[in-house]
Amino acid sequence: MIAKSPDRRDALLEAGLGLASELSLSVVLDRIVAAACDLTSARYGAIGVLGPTGTMVDFITRGISPAARRRIGDMPSGRGILGVLMADPRPLRLADISRDPRAAGFPSHHPRMTSFLGAPVLAGGRVFGNIYLTDKRGAAEFSGEDERALTMLASQAAVAITNATLYGAALSRGRWLAAAQTITDATLAGSPIGEILGLVADRACELLAGDFALIATPIGDGDGGLRIEASAGRGIAPLASRLLLSPRGPADRALRGSHPVVTRASHPGGSGQPGRATPSGASVFAKLSGHEGTLGVLGVVGRRGQSPPAPDAVRMVESFAAQAAVALEYARSRHELQRLVLLDERERIAKELHDGVIQSLFAVGMGLQAINPSAAPDEIARRIESAVGELDHVIGDLRSYIFGLRPGILTDRPLGEALRLLTMEFEARCGVSTKVEIDDQVAGRLTELGSDVVQLTREALSNISRHAQAHSCRLRLATVRGWAVLTIHDDGVGFAPSGARTAGLGLLNMEQRVAALGGRMSIRSRPQQGTRVRVALPLD
Repeated sequence: MIAKSPDRRDALLEAGLGLASELSLSVVLDRIVAAACDLTSARYGAIGVLGPTGTMVDFITRGISPAARRRIGDMPSGRGILGVLMADPRPLRLADISRDPRAAGFPSHHPRMTSFLGAPVLAGGRVFGNIYLTDKRGAAEFSGEDERALTMLASQAAVAITNATLYGAALSRGRWLAAAQTITDATLAGSPIGEILGLVADRACELLAGDFALIATPIGDGDGGLRIEASAGRGIAPLASRLLLSPRGPADRALRGSHPVVTRASHPGGSGQPGRATPSGASVFAKLSGHEGTLGVLGVVGRRGQSPPAPDAVRMVESFAAQAAVALEYARSRHELQRLVLLDERERIAKELHDGVIQSLFAVGMGLQAINPSAAPDEIARRIESAVGELDHVIGDLRSYIFGLRPGILTDRPLGEALRLLTMEFEARCGVSTKVEIDDQVAGRLTELGSDVVQLTREALSNISRHAQAHSCRLRLATVRGWAVLTIHDDGVGFAPSGARTAGLGLLNMEQRVAALGGRMSIRSRPQQGTRVRVALPLD
């Protein structure tokens, strides 16, 4: 029985309130179809959602059981009567679908339908989709009043869809920002690159509701194919992996192209045979672009039957790909920096060993070779004893180098305590009386430079032990005119500062380290009057 007009107005008002109170787009679409069927007494109802290109990307139904939908198969492509509204978005009412020359018939297992009523839903300045109703209960066809009611409901639906879309976009944006922050934090914290790439794949898969996601990098110069570096989701079936990563596959096309590659559920394989389907749905692939070229590709593959990714989803994949590229470049830069630091340290050690230990060993070797076998036994013994004494000095020098390279002195202790421990070890090893004056507040403000301050102190003390022949020294850390000033003063034999940088005292290494920290270093020394090394470091 056809509802009376006042009752229908109340039903329309109630339907509008129900739509306006919901912000989930999927729930809104279900409610639209249900309200349309209730308002017009339709046995079957559906809403076809159109994508940006005007093709149907989703189809929500009412009146057909899930089992029947599975038997029918894929959703409509938009041919026949459904395509009429897609091409000409105006209300359409038919008494019998089968008698209309534009009808394309029904697929197998589809229930028979006669009367038809359809209306477009205009949301956000475009046709969002169309409402389709069939088989009017209690009447041979839908009435003009049914058409007017459906048109009004479509207007209410447009407002609800717009609100739900904006709300969903805001939620998606918030989740993306949170994911981006998590990835950035992991990158700056120096997490392993595999862990960061796994995080990118996981967040991309989660935010796009994908079946799985992967990050792949070229093997060699890129002609050797792609290697999966990280993945997330339910796992990649071997067939999907071969098709997605094969030459001329979507990942390869994205890697070599300038735009993301979006595919439907069928992907061309490496043999070029079209129509070979992967076990999953539509996909989007975006390349990882760095300063030195293409680094890899990020792909997100949807669930089977899932709609192709919208433009916003494609842009999100591009942003995740950009973050993965930054993480890769940052990791490579950190590795290169660590390599350079190691090379610098090796160069410093080589210089120190060459100037000290190696030269001493060479002198001992030359002395032993110069012994005349025919010399008197006492002379030979004296020369050997002298060589042993020189070797003792070399051993002492090696201990000094080991002392200067020993790591971990800053572990679990503040800088001030580390410097005191350093001087105590120096005094016990070298027998040089050492006085220490450290302002712990200044030391606390140098925490971030602690390893550099310790190394500077080690090098200065090592110079004293190897060259100064000092009886005492003094170490002082204080603040002077807003600078942290480290002073190390000994009463040794001194030297001419003009020749110190070529005399193997390690002072050039110290100056380079101080300059890298934005500080200043000065040396005051005269022969037989001791040496003072003064290092000034910025506190801010």
